[in-house]
Amino acid sequence: MRTIPCCKFVLCALALSGLLASAKAVTPPPGFVTLFNGKDLTGWRGGDTFDHRKYLAMPADKRAEQDAKWTADMKAHWHAEGDDLVNDGYGKYATTEKDYGDFELLVEYKTVPLADSGIYLHGVPQVQIWDHTNPKEFKNGADKGSGGLWNNSPGAPGKDPLVLADKPFGEWNQFRVIMVGSRVSVWLNKKLVVDHALLENYYDRKTPIPVKGPIELQTHGGEIRWRNIFLREIGAEEANKILASKREKGFQSVFDGKDFTGWAGPLENYEVVDGAIRCRPKKGGTIFTKTEYTNFMARLEIKLPSGGNNGLAIRYPGHGDTAYLGMCELQVLDDNYEKATGEKIDPRQADGSAYGMVAAARGYQRPLGEWNFEEVTVNGSKIKVELNGFLILNTDLADVHEYLANHEHPGKDRTSGSFGFAGHNDPVAFRKIRIKPL
Repeated sequence: MRTIPCCKFVLCALALSGLLASAKAVTPPPGFVTLFNGKDLTGWRGGDTFDHRKYLAMPADKRAEQDAKWTADMKAHWHAEGDDLVNDGYGKYATTEKDYGDFELLVEYKTVPLADSGIYLHGVPQVQIWDHTNPKEFKNGADKGSGGLWNNSPGAPGKDPLVLADKPFGEWNQFRVIMVGSRVSVWLNKKLVVDHALLENYYDRKTPIPVKGPIELQTHGGEIRWRNIFLREIGAEEANKILASKREKGFQSVFDGKDFTGWAGPLENYEVVDGAIRCRPKKGGTIFTKTEYTNFMARLEIKLPSGGNNGLAIRYPGHGDTAYLGMCELQVLDDNYEKATGEKIDPRQADGSAYGMVAAARGYQRPLGEWNFEEVTVNGSKIKVELNGFLILNTDLADVHEYLANHEHPGKDRTSGSFGFAGHNDPVAFRKIRIKPL
């Protein structure tokens, strides 16, 4: 038998050891999943700066054809090298095959001078990555550093990073991104650079971003390497806690979770169940706070049954129909109301709408049985409604001159009144009700 010389044996052993090391699975932190396995592009397709709603609306065969073109181009410019996902500075973007809603994302990157890149969230550009030392890009904000939501409008929160946190070229940078609804917080190298800012919809700034969408690693202008790409999906309960914890100073509870102390109206038509106010089935009417408010913010959680219908009474005078005598009724309605009941509604009757006056964006409720987080801001004649972190209504009632069924709203110009709930026979529930006078 022929023997292998000792040196060749050692070399073979080292080579085998290297192969085993390179094939070692990437291990995510507890609760996270690995988006890049350290070996190949499994789980990724090609993508581009393309409205994800339009992508999903494409016929299946056309979408598959587009995927094939983008992915072929992407694979010509991306490859796995050890634990790194490497791009040569060209080509379509590495895009997750799966769409994500609320999440926490961890990712490391290392790039080169003059490079320009970013991370698309829900398919929307972008958490910016670039050369902060390049004077040609100072006019675009490069000197402020990476991590900002660069495609937000000039001057908008999150557009520019709060601090310069980039490491020198040749070193790895680490992002941590928490996204709940359209609300984005970004840490770069453990420094907070974006604090709970709304990511604007680049494709249509009047419409919130999609509820779900892919993660895209954008690149152009120079090589960039990515590694340790981990994601943890955030459930409704945690998402609501995150939304409630931000800028909470000044909010005060107006419901103790036990009884109707501080409330008035037909209280017999409502009940307190598991710390929540719930309208009794086949009952209704408007209950309201004894305290009146002028300008304020309200935060609360809402749970709807199938076909559920209720409303938030805004600047309610304590009598009559809040939709007309109050400033407005902000509709609380199952997003699947038409399917559940067979009744057709006007867009100005949809969830979050200023009833009969201004329509809200639809499709941002959580599934039935889950608690939705809603934030309402009333300032003068202006009203904003955020649902689960998405800005679904942003309007000025002073500009409204057309009404559903031509039924005018004489109370819309009220400057003060109570906050309350306008029940319509369904067991819609409200809890964790807090108000902050402005």
